[in-house]
This record gives sequence, C-alpha cells and structure tokens, in this order.
Amino acid sequence: MAIEKINMPQLGESVTEGTISTWLVKPGDKVEKYDPIAEVMTDKVNAEVPSSFTGTITELQAEEGDTISVGELICYIETTQGSDQSEAEDDIPEDKEKTETPPENKQKEEASGTKPRFSPAVVSLASKYDIDLKDVTGTGSGGRITRKDVEKFHSEGKGADVKEESKPSKVTAEPSPQKESAPSPSANTGDKEIPLSGVRKAIASNMVTSTTEIPHAWMMVEVDVTNLVKLREKHKESFKKEEGYSLTYFAFFVKAVAQALREYPELNSQWAGDKIIQKKDINLNIAVAKENELFVPVIKQADEKSVKGIARSISDLASKARQGKLTSEDMQGGTFTVNNTGSFGSVQSMGVINHPQSAILQVESIVKRPVYMDGMFGARDMVNLCLSLDHRVLDGLIAGNFLQKVKENLESLRLDDSIY
Repeated sequence: MAIEKINMPQLGESVTEGTISTWLVKPGDKVEKYDPIAEVMTDKVNAEVPSSFTGTITELQAEEGDTISVGELICYIETTQGSDQSEAEDDIPEDKEKTETPPENKQKEEASGTKPRFSPAVVSLASKYDIDLKDVTGTGSGGRITRKDVEKFHSEGKGADVKEESKPSKVTAEPSPQKESAPSPSANTGDKEIPLSGVRKAIASNMVTSTTEIPHAWMMVEVDVTNLVKLREKHKESFKKEEGYSLTYFAFFVKAVAQALREYPELNSQWAGDKIIQKKDINLNIAVAKENELFVPVIKQADEKSVKGIARSISDLASKARQGKLTSEDMQGGTFTVNNTGSFGSVQSMGVINHPQSAILQVESIVKRPVYMDGMFGARDMVNLCLSLDHRVLDGLIAGNFLQKVKENLESLRLDDSIY
C-alpha cells in the first residue's frame, strides 16, 4: 500500500487556480484511475478532476467553495500498488503552512499515534479566533474539523476574541497624501452583498491583466450584409430540419474572419516580451454564456471549416457550456476572439482583448439602414464590426486592411453560394 497525493491540475491555458464546486467522493470511497473525484470551476471552464490513481480516498484537503492554486494538494489516496503505507506516509512532506498541527496538540497526537491534518482555512480561522483545535469537535468526514466547526465553537463563546494583531491599531501614524488609497466601498442598510465566486475573481484578474498590459486601440467598419441575410433566410429552415441545429448569422461572420486571418496572419499573433509569436493554426475563441457565467471555448482550425462546419462547432460548444460539460481541451489554443455582441442588440462596442491574443472582433447587431447606392436611397441590412487591437503588435494599416478583407468576404456573398 502507498499514500499518494492528488493535486489541482492545469484545467486550461493561463488558468492558475480553480474552485472546488462539488466533491464527487468522500474518504473511504474506492475509485479507479481516471474516475472523476471533484467538479472544479475556473474562469474558463467547469471541469471534472479525474483521479490519478486506483485506490481508496483517505482524506480531502479542501472543502467545497475553496479556491486552490494549480499544483496544490486537494486530497490523498491510498493506492493498491507501491510501498508500505506507513513508509509512504513518512515520505509525504509536511507543508508547514497548510498541515502543521498546533504545538498544543502534539502531546495528544503522540499519545494517540495519529497526526491529524487541518486545511489552511481551518488553521487560519483557529489562529484568528485564538482557538486550540484540540478542543474542537470535528463533524466532517472521519471526524475532520471544518471551518463551520471552528465558527460554531467561536460563536458559542468558547474561543477568544479575534487576536489583537488582526485588529486595526487604535493609534496609527498619519499616512502621507501620496500613499492614501481610495476607501473600500461599504454596504448600507438594504444593500445586497454578493460574494465573489472563483469564476468572477478569475475574470476580474484577467481583465486587469488585459487592460494594464495591453495598449488597446480601436477601429470600426460598416458592412452591408443584405446578401448574407438573404442567403441565410434561403437555407435556415431546410438546414435546421436536415442537420438538427441552427444556421446562425454568427457562423458566416466567423467564417469571414477565419478567411481574412489567412491573408493577414499578423492578427493571429501574440506579444511575447522580446518577440511576437505568429500562430500557425487559426483557432477562434467565441463567447458562450451560461446563466451568470461566461466561457470562451475554441473552434479549432476554423479556416478549414465550411459555414456548416462552423455552425456545428458553435452549436456543440454552446450545448456543452449549458450542460457544464466543456473540457479543458475545448478551452485551449485560442489565437483570436470573435464576440457576438449583436445578440444583445448592441450596435457599437469596444471589446477587451483576450490576453495574450493581439485582437478581438465584436460583431454587432444587424439593422436596417437607409443606404445611398445606384443613385437612390434604399433599405439595406447593415452591421458594424468593431476591432480592438494590441498596438504593440499591430498598427492601423494592417488592422484596417484586415477589416476591409472581412468586409469584402461578407459583402461578396451571393444567393447561389454553398454553405457546405
């Protein structure tokens, strides 16, 4: 027998942490290698964490709702192969911050012959309330002490008040004007406080990275998509009946962008400090919403797909997002982002670039506008395409040419064009 660690895996490109939304196992459960043991939520994907071994779960090192960094321990498993269990346990390094037992408990442990481990949240909370964990009765699996146990112990008045060092000092030096920071917002009576989820924290962090590291510039072109609308109307009913999924306007826009990126690969690049990396594959991120969550899965090799193939990819990814079945593979490898802001009725917007990409295109709402052509005004279906670009990688000339190519691809569509 041997005790092995299972750590938080890398669940997506640039993902640094994940929030355990649901444990699918408990101590004592037997699992096979690759069996799912937990559902984890990140800013990019909801995914199941598979077991790295066949064996019996012995201890969970995180609770539901805990946010764990990639590579950090989430649980222990006793495997059926390897060295003797006692020897394996001796080999497990004790992380002082995360698993150190309070000194007061050492005597008790030595007498019982066991070495209880406590989660970082429990140790931190016990320290905050000056609580001796040997006095707390655990209600978790196998008698494990949880945060709720510590909170209950404190609320019953059994623990001390919050340690003095964790309180603001009553006498503080007057801060210099240069170092003053804006006061944190405070809730008033009737206000609603909404705790940040792991997804929202990660999105916020990524947005700060994008807006602070990338010098954004913006461009927009107006495109006549009257023929696109007619082509889609011609096929949409028969397409849905034959294929089983919808032929959306967005599929035509994604196709036009993928074709333009072939001719202007500079838009398919990433800034890498001392160099620019121009990506070979054209893998397009698209935004997909699920209730209050937003995901950006990837259509791989989009330039090699027909309009039908792209429509199928959009349908499949949207369905997987709604069902919570997007995988890390679905989220990785994106080189350029196309966002369908027109679905909300938007006619003009400035997207934030999906770091480390160099551009994002917003496809706005198709609207009827009077357009002067052939000596007269007429109603045409028009759409704005709004491009945000990384000015370190791209300049106005190349970005403008790219937008003109997308415009040309869309305006050149005819009723007899194939979508297959």
